[in-house]
Amino acid sequence: MTPSTALTRWLPGLGSLRDYSASMLRHDVVAGLVLTTMLVPVGIAYAQASGVPGIYGLYATIVPLLAYALFGPSRILVLGPDSALAAVILAVVLPLSAGDPMRAITIASAMAIVSGLVCIAAGFAKLGFVTELLSKPIRYGYMNGIALTVLLSQLPKLFGFSVEAEGPLQQTWELLQGIAGGKTHGVTLLVGAGTLVAILLLQRVPRAPAVLIGVVGATIAAGLFDLATRTGLKVLGPLPQGLPTPSVPLIQLDDIRPVLLGGLAVALVSFADTSVLSRVYAARMRSPVDPNQEMVGLGAANLATGFFQGMPISSSASRTPVAEAAGARTQVTGIVGAIAIAVLLIAAPNLMRNLPTTALAAVVIASAIGLIEITDLRRIYRIQRWEFWLSIICFVGVAVFGAIPGIGIALVIAIAEFLWDGWRPHSAVLGQPDGVHGFHDITRYPQSRRIPGLVIFRWDAPLFFANAELFRDRVMEAVKASPTPVRWVVVAAEPVTSVDVTAADIVAELDDSLQAEDIELCFAEMKDPVKDKLKRFGLFARFGAETFYATVDEAVAAYGQQQRKA
Repeated sequence: MTPSTALTRWLPGLGSLRDYSASMLRHDVVAGLVLTTMLVPVGIAYAQASGVPGIYGLYATIVPLLAYALFGPSRILVLGPDSALAAVILAVVLPLSAGDPMRAITIASAMAIVSGLVCIAAGFAKLGFVTELLSKPIRYGYMNGIALTVLLSQLPKLFGFSVEAEGPLQQTWELLQGIAGGKTHGVTLLVGAGTLVAILLLQRVPRAPAVLIGVVGATIAAGLFDLATRTGLKVLGPLPQGLPTPSVPLIQLDDIRPVLLGGLAVALVSFADTSVLSRVYAARMRSPVDPNQEMVGLGAANLATGFFQGMPISSSASRTPVAEAAGARTQVTGIVGAIAIAVLLIAAPNLMRNLPTTALAAVVIASAIGLIEITDLRRIYRIQRWEFWLSIICFVGVAVFGAIPGIGIALVIAIAEFLWDGWRPHSAVLGQPDGVHGFHDITRYPQSRRIPGLVIFRWDAPLFFANAELFRDRVMEAVKASPTPVRWVVVAAEPVTSVDVTAADIVAELDDSLQAEDIELCFAEMKDPVKDKLKRFGLFARFGAETFYATVDEAVAAYGQQQRKA
């Protein structure tokens, strides 16, 4: 690999410049300006939902867009603050910051740095496959739990009062008590609910800038009727003028553990979302994306925002389609968006001073509603109910214990699901059905002919420590259940993709048990890499090359030939 190739390998943005043409620039500039109209309100809204001042949501939009344009492999993926991360960040920031906004952003920036380092390290270690541990039902359960958490955190803002309770049940109860006790601020609810309804209705209109229309409408109404002064409606106020400056977030020693855990959770959630979205747009644009480089790009964006007064970020399933619909061709779209926001902060920081905070809550609530998945869960319930209940358990775990413990629960469930499939796999005794080619499961074909003295046993999983004893037991059960005295056992080993040391030792014990009953153990259709492992373990030499057959038919023929000689 030449130095130039290596550089573009880790800095895909430089490589894309080689093929960049002037005709693309017009599309990217227009798409960047259109995208900006959505980046500003959602950046502020998600920052406030994460427990940090809204300006830092804009900082966390500018810097990641620039960093990802250099390090990210996807052509049009848009990064920034995200609703899926809001609950994770808030769970760490809220108890540690104690209401201090500067301490809140310091903690959030530290989480972004942790997340960035984890993603970059995982990318270099080629661990992009890790997020595949989260199956679709588990992902649905986790995201539904996140959506509920976000909704419960924003609904009080929509009604114009605050809730101090923790946990979904207590939050819901205190919210209902507040509504029943007359705490609702009428104008706040009217503006917030109106904004929410407008966004939800406009989202059904193709290419309509729903968030922009809803937020601009609420801002104009608040300014035109001076609702902040006359009714006490809370508004954003003027934003600080200027751009983010480099800063090292220094946290206290007591904060290290929760920040590390929060950063790890952010890394997993953000990359799970980003990898899925990246693959979707890679397929749509016919531009392959390396998942490991995607992890590096996401990590670089988080690392950069952490050192520039930002908060953890992820890809956006709502802003990326806006960029695509506006005609984006490359990451220059994101660069234009970042520059446009920077110009806004320098030249017109007062432009959004009348933006109602209840309208920002409506933006987050609309996004959280978009996270909820019900339709596909119904399908999963119909076709495989145990996976549906796994999703529900994951949902309850996130809703009851919180976002960060919830992701731990999701991972435990995912690993348990994976291990269960390998721990208690399917196995079958094979026979020859009339009119069907080959050997098949006798429970599926009860009329199958079985060869006297021969048990053909298929094991549908890798052989490893957790299932090796079950393998031995099932083979012995098949021998005992045979209608004729058994002379040979042939293991149809094509589904066996691996063998570990524990399993190899138990296979040797199985052979001793069978030999004691004058039964020979043979293998058919075993893959060469598995044979190589048996050679290292000494089993191949123990059994002898003659007991390994290329096909089940070949093993059956060898058995028949031996019986005729006998």
